[in-house]
Amino acid sequence: MTDTALLVIDVQNVYALPESPLCVLEFEESLGRINRLVEGFEAAGKPVIYVRHVHRADGRDAGRMFDFSGAAEPVGFVEGSVEAEYVPGLKIVPGGLHMTKHRYSCFEGTELEAILRSLGVKTVAICGYMTNFCCETTARAGHDKDYFVDFIADATGAPDLSEDYEQADIIKAVCATLGAGFARIFEVEEYLQAMR
Repeated sequence: MTDTALLVIDVQNVYALPESPLCVLEFEESLGRINRLVEGFEAAGKPVIYVRHVHRADGRDAGRMFDFSGAAEPVGFVEGSVEAEYVPGLKIVPGGLHMTKHRYSCFEGTELEAILRSLGVKTVAICGYMTNFCCETTARAGHDKDYFVDFIADATGAPDLSEDYEQADIIKAVCATLGAGFARIFEVEEYLQAMR
């Protein structure tokens, strides 16, 4: 894992605020596991790349993000808003790299690939929110760009899709698909042990 970078995806207030429709249950627990990963990468001297999803207030950079079904919705993740900022409890390491994105994939329309190439990275480790949107899409995109992908399942989270399809079901389904052809699936403690 000497050539591995950690992608800390969208650890933003929108997923932690109780009044948010995207609030993730047990957010503090998943955030704690994300921070454990960040600390492990920091201790090993490996790159940590923080990514936030943001949009202009006028929505000109949103594309189909908020009207994918044909019906326009209000633009979210507006730059400068409280919901778009990092959660206060996120561990930010000195020397960590920061970037923003406007789509689900961290690769789409960003400088991420150039950064990874400049660092000699061959494997991306993925954690953050949401499991089934930005994390999964980034894992698939990373695979298509010929990176090895490590998906750290218990360091991701997502709001329930329905009463019958909850966060645990989402994580299980995403990991089953990714593990069948896109990524290696880990839990945090197992991954940290493998780094040592």
